[in-house]
This record gives sequence, C-alpha cells and structure tokens, in this order.
Amino acid sequence: MSELTLTLIKIGFLALLWLFVLSSVSVIKSDLFGERVDSDRTSGSSDAKSSRSSKPAKRRRGAPTQLVLSQGANAGASVPLDGGPILLGRGADATIRLDDDYVSTRHARFVAHGDDWYVEDLGSTNGTYIGSQRITTPVMVSIGVQVRVGKTIAELKK
Repeated sequence: MSELTLTLIKIGFLALLWLFVLSSVSVIKSDLFGERVDSDRTSGSSDAKSSRSSKPAKRRRGAPTQLVLSQGANAGASVPLDGGPILLGRGADATIRLDDDYVSTRHARFVAHGDDWYVEDLGSTNGTYIGSQRITTPVMVSIGVQVRVGKTIAELKK
C-alpha cells in the first residue's frame, strides 16, 4: 500500500473514533441532565393545566384522587390527579422527579382515559412492573395496585 492510502485510512479511523466518543458523551449528558424542554411547549402545557384547574372535572364516587409514592427514596411524595398525564422519571420535565439510579429520564407515565387510569412504560431500560409482571403496553391501574419503577413503588389512592 502506498503512503497516501495508509494516511487516509488513519484519518478515517480517527474520524470514526471521534464520532463514537462524541455520541457517547451526548448519550451520557442526556441521561444525567435530561432532555431540553422548549419554553413554548411548557407555556402551552401550563395554559392547559390552568384551564383544567379553573373548572374541576366531576369525579365519580370511589375514583382515585392522588398518586402516592409508598416506597423508595421519594416515599411520601404525592401528586393530585387532575386528569393530565403524570410523568415519572429522573428528568427535569418529570411531574414526579425520582432520585433513583434504576429509573430512566422519562420512565413511565400515568394517563387518564375517562374515569380509568392507565400506566405505560416509556421504553425504560429497567422496565415498569405491576407486582412481578413487567408491562410493555398501557395497563389499567386501580386504587391500591402497586406499580414499581426502579426501587420506587407508586400507587393510586383516594
């Protein structure tokens, strides 16, 4: 092989190596600090929340009113169920921010559909569990059912 060919191969290999390093740093950064949230998206969602909170929805008798973390580093934290989705994760955009090494940036979401609440895994690495069963599709959750996200257990309460 000629000297020029070897030099071009070395430069190509070096460029691929730097591309790998930069993509690894990007993945680590997004895992540690979460994804960037546009100010337009946040202002739009807060307007939707304020319009929802101005006119409370009628709840049927016996429906859950809050999501409570019963075990884990954030045990005791709760969020009122106002009909909007509740995001669990380590990211800055999470409704309940979990300090748990086994939780992804955007791990799971509780979503209302009519009077029923569903939990769905958002493609997390360690999964979301109801009991010992890992869920892969949205699953309806009732009051008192324990949903495990990493080392944290969340449940719907009245």
